[in-house]
Amino acid sequence: MAESNGSLAGKTLFISGASRGIGLAIALRAAKDGANVAIAAKTDQPHPKLPGTIHTAAKDIEAAGGKALPVVCDIRDEAAVQAAVDKTVETFGGIDICVNNASAIMLTGTLDTPLKRYDLMHQVNGRGTYLVSRTCIPHLKKADNPHVLNLSPPLDMNPKWFAPHPAYSMAKYMMSIYAMAMAEEFKRDGIAFNTLWPRTTIATAAVANLLGGDSLVAMSRTPEIMGDAAHAILTRPAREFTGQHCMDDLVLYEAGVRDFSGYQVDPAATRLAPDLFVPDSLPPPADLAALTGN
Repeated sequence: MAESNGSLAGKTLFISGASRGIGLAIALRAAKDGANVAIAAKTDQPHPKLPGTIHTAAKDIEAAGGKALPVVCDIRDEAAVQAAVDKTVETFGGIDICVNNASAIMLTGTLDTPLKRYDLMHQVNGRGTYLVSRTCIPHLKKADNPHVLNLSPPLDMNPKWFAPHPAYSMAKYMMSIYAMAMAEEFKRDGIAFNTLWPRTTIATAAVANLLGGDSLVAMSRTPEIMGDAAHAILTRPAREFTGQHCMDDLVLYEAGVRDFSGYQVDPAATRLAPDLFVPDSLPPPADLAALTGN
C-alpha cells in the first residue's frame, strides 16, 4: 500500500458543484499542492445571485498552482455524468479522488415542501451522490490512494434534525448512508468513503441568500476550513481511514491545528452559529467549546 505523503500533487480530483463555496475551497486547497481538478457543475454562465462559474473556478485553480478542467454537468443526468468522468480520465489519465459536494436545499416542513423541490433535493443529494460515486469507482479502483468524500452530516437519528425539514434532512442523510455502505462494500478495493461536515455555518451563497443573510455570515467560518479539513482527510491512507463521519474542527485539531481564528468571517465574533445536524456525541475541542457551543 502506498502511504500518503501529505500532498495531493499530481492527484486528480472530480468535484461536483465546485464552481463556488465549499467545493471551490476544496479544489483550491488541492490546487496549492499541484493537483488536477475536474470542476463538474451546472454554472456555465454567470448567475444573477450566485458568484462564480466553472470557468472562473478554473482560472482560480490554475492561479493557485493546479490544473483545471471545467465541465458542464448536471449530476441528475446519467449521460452527462458519464461524459464528465470520461473527459476527466481522457484529460488527466485517471481519477484519484471523488468529492460529492453538489447539493440542493429547502428548509421547509412537509406541507410547505412542493414535490418538485422534494424531487430536486433527492435527485441531487441522494441520487446524484450515488451516480457520481458509481461512475467514478471503476477508475478509483486503479488509483494509488483512492478516496470518496461526501459533504454530508454524521448519522445522528435525533428527531430534532428531521421534524423541521424532513425532505432536506432525508436527502442529506442519504449521502451519509451511501458513504457508510460503500465504505464496507469497497473495503477490499482499498477505496475510502468518508463524510465531512462543518460544526458552524459556513459563509457561502446558500447561507447568505437562504438562511440568515449578513448577520449569519458574520457568525460563520469561511469555506477554507472545509478545504483544509478535506485535504487532511484526502491525504490519509485510504485503507486505514474509511467509513468515518468527520467534523471539520475535529479533523484539523487532530492534524495539529490549534488557532482557528483565521477561519472566522469576523475575527471579533465571540459566538459562532452552529450548523444543522451536529450531534452531541461529537463535541468540539475543549478550547473551542465556548466559541462554538455543542
